[in-house]
Amino acid sequence: MPDTHLTSKTDRLRSAVSRLSSGAAFVAIAALLVAALTSCGASDEDEASARGAAPVDLSALAASTTETKLPRAPKDTDPSEATDGEVVHPLRTLPVYAAPDRRPFAKVAPKQMMNDTWLPVIDQRDGWTQVLLPSRPNGSTGWLRTAQLEQRRSPYLIRVHAGSRQLELLRDGAEVGSWSVAVGAPETPTPVGRTFLLASIVDADQGYSPLILPLGSHSDTLDSYGGGPGTVALHGWPDTSVFGTAVSHGCVRVPADALEQLSQVPLGTLVIVDQQ
Repeated sequence: MPDTHLTSKTDRLRSAVSRLSSGAAFVAIAALLVAALTSCGASDEDEASARGAAPVDLSALAASTTETKLPRAPKDTDPSEATDGEVVHPLRTLPVYAAPDRRPFAKVAPKQMMNDTWLPVIDQRDGWTQVLLPSRPNGSTGWLRTAQLEQRRSPYLIRVHAGSRQLELLRDGAEVGSWSVAVGAPETPTPVGRTFLLASIVDADQGYSPLILPLGSHSDTLDSYGGGPGTVALHGWPDTSVFGTAVSHGCVRVPADALEQLSQVPLGTLVIVDQQ
């Protein structure tokens, strides 16, 4: 992989989750992942003491994962804007704030769905970094302390045009490829706005797509699907006649060559879904 990638493909593709329903349009998140998603990690006591602030009790905070709802999370105010590709990885479990120096409303762990957590940066100021979060409601954001983050850059941007049913993959602004894809049916549309590549899951026994790329967004019409929390994903599909149609439960079904290209994209990469 190019040296701008966050991790090698071998490192990112961890052990397979239990088989997903072959008809599922959403990722069925296995129960065995919950512990990894919600682990508390180290406390913020040392850092808080250095600032003269009260320590943060991480055990009292809800984990920001694809399984959780964070009604207090600030909404993304620029859901159609591209970023410069900056992505961050929490070095340990960290509190998430609604604004710099406010009280935390959630926490985020270094791992999500057995992958390293990488979140896209949408704003930065005076030692603080604002990121997109993988929780409901869609477009949830939060602030993290920059000093507690590993920072890198993804050169990629994924654009999904739900109206024309096209997916574009860009690298440093240049088109890598464009494909006809299947998007959500009218009653279960693919949610629009900014999200990101949350994880990469391999299941060699899965018939419809051995590679699943969950995003940090969820169905707006289904609370759950196939045993999971209605997480939207990019994945393959064996019946090529679906491409160019609106037939899924919200996921984006992509051709095999598109999935191969997307498998090279680092976690945390921004995904923008629009109605074009």
